[in-house]
Amino acid sequence: MRTENETRAADGNETGAAAGTAPAAAPVRFDTKITVLLRDDLETWQRLNVTAFLVSGLGTVAPEVIGEPYEDADGTGYLPMFRQPVLVLEGSKETLTAANARAVSRGLPTALFTSDLFGTGNDRDNRAAVRAVHRDGLDLVGLAVHGPRNAVDKVFKGAHMHP
Repeated sequence: MRTENETRAADGNETGAAAGTAPAAAPVRFDTKITVLLRDDLETWQRLNVTAFLVSGLGTVAPEVIGEPYEDADGTGYLPMFRQPVLVLEGSKETLTAANARAVSRGLPTALFTSDLFGTGNDRDNRAAVRAVHRDGLDLVGLAVHGPRNAVDKVFKGAHMHP
């Protein structure tokens, strides 16, 4: 016969924590995925800069990816962040071009960063630089995509984990 703790653990209501201790939270599996793909020939500062820019737009089109604000034990408030992990991959220029085509064809929310944006200094010029080039001619250095797990996995086929 099972104890009450064993029964709750088997039912998924508790993970088998000892009596009198807080139960460990079960792992959360998200239905969606946030993934960033960076071109494999970028300098370190470029990788960081591109990643920051790319993920900044996702919460505006998919507000459900943003969690609750944080607060420390002193009551100091902090900004909310993504509620789920962000996977960062890398790949060749060709991998980025193929991933962009797959993301667009699936209608997934996509952010992009082109090499031209390293030479601009503001949002207006960034948008003009992207608008000046046809999709197939974009010199992509980064993409960020949010969507259903399987669809996002298919978009980034051929990419590998960032080192």
